[in-house]
Amino acid sequence: MSRRYYVLDVFTDEALSGNPLAVVLDAEGLDTERMQAIAKEFNLSETVFVLPAEGPAHTAKLRIFTPGREIPFAGHPTVGTGILMARQSWGESGEIEGIVTLEEEIGLIRLGVVLRDGHAFAEFDVPAKPAALEPAPDRELAAAALGLFPSEIGFENHKPSRFEAGNAFAFVPVRNFEVLRRIKIERRTFDKAFPDGAAYVYCRETMSTGNDFHARMFAPAMGVAEDPATGSAAAAFAGVIMKFDQPTGGHHRYRIEQGHIMGRPSLVELEIEVDGGLDTVRIGGAAVIVAEGSLLL
Repeated sequence: MSRRYYVLDVFTDEALSGNPLAVVLDAEGLDTERMQAIAKEFNLSETVFVLPAEGPAHTAKLRIFTPGREIPFAGHPTVGTGILMARQSWGESGEIEGIVTLEEEIGLIRLGVVLRDGHAFAEFDVPAKPAALEPAPDRELAAAALGLFPSEIGFENHKPSRFEAGNAFAFVPVRNFEVLRRIKIERRTFDKAFPDGAAYVYCRETMSTGNDFHARMFAPAMGVAEDPATGSAAAAFAGVIMKFDQPTGGHHRYRIEQGHIMGRPSLVELEIEVDGGLDTVRIGGAAVIVAEGSLLL
């Protein structure tokens, strides 16, 4: 049978940048093995399969796959699929704002979507707050895994750490953008240094003065050599910010660059509400449709 699919570039408002995402509609009848094979065929960091929602008031149920395995939650599939569902339901004329509700393995996610003059933006509250994990990555082992010197790991009071907000990541601060650019993954050491399988490496130096951090994310065991934009890592990164930067109470917004070194510039917007502790984490970004077609499967 024929199954419709779309490819979107997410965390960008320009085609051929950001993080590519495949969304397969009409996914009923596909089993897990078939979905995994299709995700491997697309060979993007994630592929989404859209199924009928279980809740009568919800928009859709999603299953999310990397080329290597299924995952319970990811940021750019959530943003991209939410925008695609909104465009299909609401049309393109004028300015439209509304809510899209997506059922994911991690839970129900409500996205606020804005369609305006051909542009689209979505944001959502992360369903799982960041939680610290132990032990933290070893500094020397992390440096070896990234092809760096131990002295290049860390800045200010930031040290390697581990957090999860649906997916677990190692967070590795590096001295500056030049160090970040120079990373070369040593695979054997990488798997030892980062047993969760994913490392989010960041610095405070940015390409744009309006942004707050520059990051790269590597997950070779999941079939993702490098990811152009990683919303789930940005969600967990809120825990890193709370631990090391200790923001005061109230609303804080951070803009995270990613993908520039790959030639896929992306921008992830992270908002947090602090009320004694970390009260709310919100991820936002734009997306554009760049391709559509049919799977003859």
